[in-house]
Amino acid sequence: MTVLTRWDPFREFATLQNQMNRLFQDSFGQQPGGREEALTTSVFAPAVDVYEDEHTITLKVEVPGIEEREIDIRVENNTLVVHGERKLEKDEKEENYRRIERQYGSFTRTFTLPSTVDAENIQAEYDKGVLKIRLGKKAEAKPKQIKVNVGAQKTIEGEKGKGATRAA
Repeated sequence: MTVLTRWDPFREFATLQNQMNRLFQDSFGQQPGGREEALTTSVFAPAVDVYEDEHTITLKVEVPGIEEREIDIRVENNTLVVHGERKLEKDEKEENYRRIERQYGSFTRTFTLPSTVDAENIQAEYDKGVLKIRLGKKAEAKPKQIKVNVGAQKTIEGEKGKGATRAA
């Protein structure tokens, strides 16, 4: 059964306006320190690439400028939690900045692990600002190749001794 609804173009404009308002509020307002604080702090969530092969699931997290010792990786209740913090360099005085586009602050990224991941077989390495986390899969989750016999010959029971065969 098809349901017809009347198209209201202004409803789409209202949705767009709400999204734009939210974008500007998140970027420039609603923070205790006002606009000055909005320029130096923001919500920081590093980009993550996730890919999978038959043996592992790999996450590549972009965290340039963060020391390896300031990254915390944990597995809690079948959830991978990556936490860290990028700090503003205090060598430069904040009042001398004209514009700050790089994001600073703490971040937490969480990933629900599929049941195929072996929580005891997780490795992490950090190189050139990229954190690479390898999640090994359980042995039973790895694909197995099954040999298929085609055109197998079966012996007919009544003529077993005579060597007669027929195709299955």
